[in-house]
Amino acid sequence: MALSPRYTPEGASILNPSDNPFDARAFLSKEGEGRSLSKYGQKGVVFAQGAAADSVFYIQKGKVKVAVCSELGKEAVVAILGKNEFFGEACLAGQRRRAATVTAITECEIMQIEKATIARAIDHERTLSAIFTDYLLARTIRVEEDLVDQLFNSSEKRLARALLTLASFDKEGPPDTVIAKVSQETLAEMIGTTRARVSFFMNKFRKLGYIDYNGKLEIHKSLLNFLLNEQPPHIEKKTSGSSARKRRARA
Repeated sequence: MALSPRYTPEGASILNPSDNPFDARAFLSKEGEGRSLSKYGQKGVVFAQGAAADSVFYIQKGKVKVAVCSELGKEAVVAILGKNEFFGEACLAGQRRRAATVTAITECEIMQIEKATIARAIDHERTLSAIFTDYLLARTIRVEEDLVDQLFNSSEKRLARALLTLASFDKEGPPDTVIAKVSQETLAEMIGTTRARVSFFMNKFRKLGYIDYNGKLEIHKSLLNFLLNEQPPHIEKKTSGSSARKRRARA
């Protein structure tokens, strides 16, 4: 979630005893006490399932996947997060061990904020508290949408929605239509289907002009139109033509 310009700092910061007002953007982007910035290459692990939960992370650049692994070794991708989003915030609610593994799927720059530092900032700084609350509400809505998607939509539509999410069509501002190529295994884990089904639908989307991929993946707006309609236009036309032929044959 992008930092909203409507939050205007008022008064001096409790974290900064000077007369300067608290700057939430600087707090989330610049290193300081209890805050460190790290870079991760593709497939770099930010933290692993079962690790100590002692900090919150904020993505400045790139995308990560959040995956859970069962005792039998089966992995499921439960979220893809991008620029200006938090993760690891469950430690603020008492989580002691990470419930998932977070891995970079593109090159990333991520701010790590110690639990005590961000808890104190949220308690005392209204600007950061408002930003964090807005993010949590947006995340809750998205989790509910993901659940509905998983329960009621076909794997084809789940894949379309996942691709649109990767391209940030669900965010304010222009989408990132060209993204780093994501493996079909990861896409299959995201939508709960097999790699073979993902491969079939990816080829279908490419033939229909919804996507292009050659080293990088390009998502076109026509994929959004497909998702918003029960059937893509070419299928409707074909069905209509078939019906017309049947009516003529009966006549």
